Amino acid sequence: MKKNNKFFVTISVVAFVFSLMGPIGASAAGPAAVNLGTAGNFAILSKAGISTTGNTSVTGDIGVSPIAASAITGFGLILPAAGAFSTSALVTGKVYASDYANPTSANLTAAVLDMQNAYIDAMGRSLGAITELGAGNIGGLTLAPGLYKWSTGLTIPTDVTLSGSANDVWIFQVSQSLNVSSSAKVILSGGAQSGNVFWVVGGQTTIGTNAIFNGNILDQTAVVLNTGAILNGRALAQTAITLDANNILVPVLMQTPTPTPI
Repeated sequence: MKKNNKFFVTISVVAFVFSLMGPIGASAAGPAAVNLGTAGNFAILSKAGISTTGNTSVTGDIGVSPIAASAITGFGLILPAAGAFSTSALVTGKVYASDYANPTSANLTAAVLDMQNAYIDAMGRSLGAITELGAGNIGGLTLAPGLYKWSTGLTIPTDVTLSGSANDVWIFQVSQSLNVSSSAKVILSGGAQSGNVFWVVGGQTTIGTNAIFNGNILDQTAVVLNTGAILNGRALAQTAITLDANNILVPVLMQTPTPTPI
């Protein structure tokens, strides 16, 4: 009987300890997320211009700097007199350019600098990198959270799945171009979030017709979305961004609670 009492006392203590810990969430796997700074306030940010044809839809703010608003074409911008931002029927958000009223110019300068610093940070990561996976072709693969690195270009000819939890992070370093074939999909599973996925590309990023792409694109050169492509993420480019009847939705991260220290 005494042994049974000790057993129940032990169970009670364990239960009390876990009650102090509070809700337990999955810890993050993969590298630390890339800090986008104020560039993260934009769905699209470009140094050289943003153009669109067709019925594009952008949910989130867009901006260009140091180039002027004349480099934003196809959006039918409406700018109030001495306005700090313009609006567009294609944008659920605001449109900013370096030649708009204060404080827009200074804010854009800071955002572009943050974008460039985020690119340098993400491209400079090396700890635990998985290198040259699939010889630059990851179509059909299911990828765990982590840092992936290619010294060449990267192609996604067929669907690729990123499998992990809500706090997990993926960083893809691509030294040359990133090409996503028409109708190919980057699929998220297990609770993975597009806001925790970072595609860091030295060459041009091209997302094919009707493809579905998830993640933040940090591109040193251009980003091109072909007809009907969908981007759940951000396009942050150090040159131009070209759109054609695309849907772009800036991600909102949902955080999973982490254990409370005892």
